Amino acid sequence: MKILGKFPNTRLRRVRNSKSIRKLISENELSVNDLILPIFIMEGKNKIQKIKSMPGVYRYSIDKLSLILNKAKNCKIPMVALFPNIPTKKKDKFGSEALNENNLICKSIKLIKKKFPNLAIMCDVALDPYTSHGHDGIIKNNKIDNDQTIKILVKQSLLQAKMGCDVIAPSDMMDGRIGVIRQALDKKNFKDTLILSYSAKYASNFYGPFRDAVGSSKNLKFDKKTYQMDFRNSNEAFREIGLDIKEGADIVMVKPGMPYLDIIKNIKDKFKIPVFAYQVSGEYSLIKNGIDRKLVKDDVIMESLIAFKRAGASAIITYFAIEIANKIKNFN
Repeated sequence: MKILGKFPNTRLRRVRNSKSIRKLISENELSVNDLILPIFIMEGKNKIQKIKSMPGVYRYSIDKLSLILNKAKNCKIPMVALFPNIPTKKKDKFGSEALNENNLICKSIKLIKKKFPNLAIMCDVALDPYTSHGHDGIIKNNKIDNDQTIKILVKQSLLQAKMGCDVIAPSDMMDGRIGVIRQALDKKNFKDTLILSYSAKYASNFYGPFRDAVGSSKNLKFDKKTYQMDFRNSNEAFREIGLDIKEGADIVMVKPGMPYLDIIKNIKDKFKIPVFAYQVSGEYSLIKNGIDRKLVKDDVIMESLIAFKRAGASAIITYFAIEIANKIKNFN
């Protein structure tokens, strides 16, 4: 890019002197329409449970879901993402509870569709909250069996679509699952159900608090590096994205978010497809703890989310969604 102008005739600070002018020339903005609120759901009644590793985030029993959903509605947040905390007694090596029509996710979808019909629902398609070993798929000979896992993921997707889920979001990272799920949805006349693929999901160290929240961390006996991506790679992400688009993904996801802004930017530029970013639990907890300990000001939340927009993200899944939605109108 050719640099135009020369000091002292050109003074770039002139356009920064006024709040009004800064607003007029800002290149990227964050709106409530960019936000997706993740919600953790637990069994029982009259329960709102703190998550120690995620200060300010809670698990809700279904009868208490309306409390957080009303906040989302009042903030005009367009979508929520649902994640279950399954009791140990309901977990097995096959993740069978994922296919139970009366599981936490199915019951939550029904409630939301009845009481909050204008709130879009995103549902995670993966087995890790449901398996006794904490992995996203079926283990065979100490490895994740890709093709057997897909068979279960298809059934899970169809069940969620049947309940009324708007966006099916496979986060498992099995090869070929997007095409098989898309075909199954179309065959069962769920042609309008969107697929948001976690296409570039890295084997990251930032997932710890989330695994606490869904209760899978204590069950993991080996890592997920054989199916989640190596954080040293970027070209691999483009291959994953390209394949998922060919197989029928409507939207793609990059996870985690801030350490992978380069991936978001390159995917957006290369494929011209909606790209969502997930500001994951570890990112959230680092920022939240920094604010609580007065190491940084809470303006860092807005700064972090604008970074996603600057990189090209169409929307952001963030645990700060309600907090930041209430602040957006006052941001300078």
